Amino acid sequence: MKKINLLIVLGLVSISALAQDTLTISKNDLLQKVTENNLQIKVAEKSFQSAKADYRQSNALFLPNINVSHTGIVTTNPLMAFGSKLNQEILTASDFNPALLNDPDKTQNFATKIEVQQPLINLDGLYGRQAARAKMNAFQLQTERTKEYLELEVSKAYMQLQLAYKAIKVLEKANTTAQGNLKLVENYFKNGMLQKTDLLNVQVRVNEITNQLQYAKSNVQNASDYLAFLLNEDMAGKTFKPAENLDKTIAIETINTTISDSRKDIQAMQKSAEAYQKMFQSSKFGFLPRLNAFGSYELYDQHLFQTSAKGYVVGAQLSWNVFDGYKNIGKTQKAKADFEKATVETEQYKKQSQLELNKTNRQLLDAENKVNLSKLAFEQSQEAYRIRQNRFTQGLEKTTDLLMAETQMAQKELEHLQAVFEYNFTKQYLQFLTK
Repeated sequence: MKKINLLIVLGLVSISALAQDTLTISKNDLLQKVTENNLQIKVAEKSFQSAKADYRQSNALFLPNINVSHTGIVTTNPLMAFGSKLNQEILTASDFNPALLNDPDKTQNFATKIEVQQPLINLDGLYGRQAARAKMNAFQLQTERTKEYLELEVSKAYMQLQLAYKAIKVLEKANTTAQGNLKLVENYFKNGMLQKTDLLNVQVRVNEITNQLQYAKSNVQNASDYLAFLLNEDMAGKTFKPAENLDKTIAIETINTTISDSRKDIQAMQKSAEAYQKMFQSSKFGFLPRLNAFGSYELYDQHLFQTSAKGYVVGAQLSWNVFDGYKNIGKTQKAKADFEKATVETEQYKKQSQLELNKTNRQLLDAENKVNLSKLAFEQSQEAYRIRQNRFTQGLEKTTDLLMAETQMAQKELEHLQAVFEYNFTKQYLQFLTK
């Protein structure tokens, strides 16, 4: 008696632990968490931040480049020694002595220099900046599309979890039915009304359902693990349970026949092609001259960090790289090819998307038809099993016929649930394609 009580206590503890490790979660909670925690979204966001940083680098096109340096030298070089004294404003008449000019004493010089360079006209840089901006916008759109895709993926995984739990219920019901049939057949066998083979067939069916039930429970854990991966959560030893049941509502959907150019991934492709176009234009304007202003403020002394002498330089430079050994020409040809390639890829992607939309529209109609037919088949299999079971209890049906009807009923119910899942996912995928 104590042993039985101990087993009961252990069973209750196991059930309690299982309940604690099962987390009930709604679809809305999942969608919120995946946006915040998913690693793929984080990677996309980092790519956008990288492109944004590239764009910020192009601010150098308008902002000055400022450099500060402090240099100290010791020299006996005639030219350097004379120039250092000249910068320090300490030249005297004796310094023009040819002997000192040709063989000067050791001279030290410390120079503090503040240099400013300001771009004025740089047409290729302007188009390069526009290309960086287009690239940044493309990554931003791609990040938004990644979030939309992950929402679809979470919805699919959530529906797979719902389907797995539904399958468990179906198989548990089938197991209850099979156990009932087994008891009935065992009574008939004990009374000599059935053969040993009939009993064995029913036992085989019970074992089959038990095995299928174990696979269904494994599918629940697999679906939970995948959801945990999407959410970037550690779910070791834990299982998700859906707060909502699998939606069996079949609604007539409006058929979308044309892909919209406002879709985020298509806009991203177009922005990418625009970036290549701007790079092509930038390379063409690279043949034109550039105008830059520059200036420096210089402080000199023969002692460290002293500023007894000061001076400045201000000017502008017009530079033109007339020929660089075919480098600019080759760069322009490459940029043109990249732009044309991006244009063709965008067009190809749009046509592939249109092809996928047409295919999904047909799949939705097929899925709707499959749901209706599978529902009818399940209802018919239920009626067929009811009739055979009644006839079996009256001794008018074979055991094999009863088992076949019971197996078919469970199979048709699972097929109907699978058809509902396929319809719901196809409907959401269609919405994703036209979003």
